Amino acid sequence: MATTSAQAATPSRRLSDRLRSSFVPFAFMTPAAILVILFFFLPVLIILGISLTNMSTATGFQNWRWIGWQNFQKIIAHPDTRIVLWATIQYVALTLAFFNIGMALVIALLSTHVPRRAGFFFRALWLLPRITPSVVYVMMWRYIAAAGPYGILNQHILGPLGLPNQNLVPTYPWLFVILVNGFIGASFGMIIFSSAIESIPKDYMMAALVDGCTIWQRIRYVILPMLRWPLMFVTAYQTLSLLTSFEQILLLTDGSFGTEVWALWSYHRALSNYWGNFQWGFGSALAAVLVVIGIIMAVIYMRYFRFGQLLQEPKIEML
Repeated sequence: MATTSAQAATPSRRLSDRLRSSFVPFAFMTPAAILVILFFFLPVLIILGISLTNMSTATGFQNWRWIGWQNFQKIIAHPDTRIVLWATIQYVALTLAFFNIGMALVIALLSTHVPRRAGFFFRALWLLPRITPSVVYVMMWRYIAAAGPYGILNQHILGPLGLPNQNLVPTYPWLFVILVNGFIGASFGMIIFSSAIESIPKDYMMAALVDGCTIWQRIRYVILPMLRWPLMFVTAYQTLSLLTSFEQILLLTDGSFGTEVWALWSYHRALSNYWGNFQWGFGSALAAVLVVIGIIMAVIYMRYFRFGQLLQEPKIEML
C-alpha cells in the first residue's frame, strides 16, 4: 500500500515541480510585462481606436463618430504623403548609415585601439551631444550655422574663404538635420560597439597577430563577425528611434525647408498646427502607419540577421 501511494504521489509531485519551475521565470518577467502592456500595447490600442474616428477640435471629445478606414484612405490620397515618406526614408537611411552605424563603428574601433585612458576620454567627448539638453544643443547648431557676425562657420571659416555670408540652415537644411541627429545617435552605437569589441577574447587577437594579419584583416575577419549581434541590435533600435524621433528637427527647422518627416507630420496634424484645428483622428492614423512600418522593419532585420540562430543554445561536442 505504501508503494502504491508513493507511485500515485509521484506524478502529482512532478506536476507541482514543473509548475513551480515555470512560475519563477514568469514572476521575474511580470514587472517588465506590466510596463510593456501599460506604456506600449495600451497606447497602441488607443491610437488605433482614435485613428478610426473623426475626432478633432471641431468635434471635441463627445461629438466624434466612427468613420472606419477613411483616415487611412485620406493618407493614401494626400498630396504630401509621398513627399513626407521620401523625406523620412532619406533621413533615416542617411543618418543611420553615416552616423548611427558608420561613425559609431569607426569611433569604437579607433577608441579601442589606442591607450585605454585616451580611448575612454575620446568616448566621453562623444557623449556630450547626448547628455546636453536638446534646446541648448540645437541652439548651439543654430548659432554655428547662422549668418555673420554671429555664425561661427560664416565668420571664421566660410567668410575668409570668400564664400557668401548666409544662414546655412535654410540653404542646406538636410545637411544640418542629419548632422544634429547623427552626432547624438553615434554615441549610442559607440557605447555598444566598444563594449562588444573589448569583450572579444584576447586569444583571437593574439592568434590573428601570430598569423600575420594586418589591422584591416583583424577588423574584417575577427572583429566584425563578432559584432553581428550588436550590429543587429543597434541597427534595429536606431531605425525605430529615427522613425519616431522628431525633437531635434522640430527645434531646428520645425519641418520647414522640406524637412518634415512622418513623425513630425503626425505631431503637427494632431497636436500643433498654425490653424489650431487639431485632427486627432488623422494624426493617430499617421502614427498607426508608423507603428506598422516599425514592426515590418523589425521583422526584416530579425530575418536578415538570423535572430533565431543568435539565440540558440550552444552545442556541446562530445569527444
